[in-house]
Amino acid sequence: MALALDQPDQAVLQLLQQRGRATIQDLCDATAVTATAVRQRLNRLQDMGLVDRETIRASRGRPYHAYILTDAGRQQLGDNYAELAIMLWDELRQIEEPAIRQRVLTKVEEQLSRRYGTAVVGRTIDERFGQLRNVLREKGFGVEVEIRNGLPILREQHCPYHKLAVADADICQMEQRVFEKVLGVPLTLTQSCRDGHGCCEFHLTEPKTN
Repeated sequence: MALALDQPDQAVLQLLQQRGRATIQDLCDATAVTATAVRQRLNRLQDMGLVDRETIRASRGRPYHAYILTDAGRQQLGDNYAELAIMLWDELRQIEEPAIRQRVLTKVEEQLSRRYGTAVVGRTIDERFGQLRNVLREKGFGVEVEIRNGLPILREQHCPYHKLAVADADICQMEQRVFEKVLGVPLTLTQSCRDGHGCCEFHLTEPKTN
């Protein structure tokens, strides 16, 4: 079940997701909040089971503490209905008749494509990437678009289906197909939260031709 967190709590969890790990000073620098306030928030998030602390022993200097997200923290960021989603997905995958199973999967993809695609109407690929980012943000997803070597990259700062994706990588492939339909271009999922990365990145498979 999703816990009630305020915006600063969410900001700390998102920073830890993006960075992989962070010290108190890292979080102070990123949030412009005092070390005392950051420490109190981290302690509370630890008590909730969303954050853990690890000791880093460098080759030089004294050991220091860094904070990381727990699995519960990742689920909190992007999966408010994880248990229900997993049960429904499991039932869908167990449909014995391949044609029926594929028909249901196709319907799910079509629904998601319509949900995201109504506002994605840009003439150029860059415009469409930006519009999809805005739609996903409105739905509560931490998403950004980066231009690298002249090409747009769609980056999810936290997986919206983390627990489901951990159980079955097919959900990542379905999300990729939905984004491809919405954007009208082939994509490659180059890294994912499921595989331990700090974010999911979708790159153009082919060079951009607006």
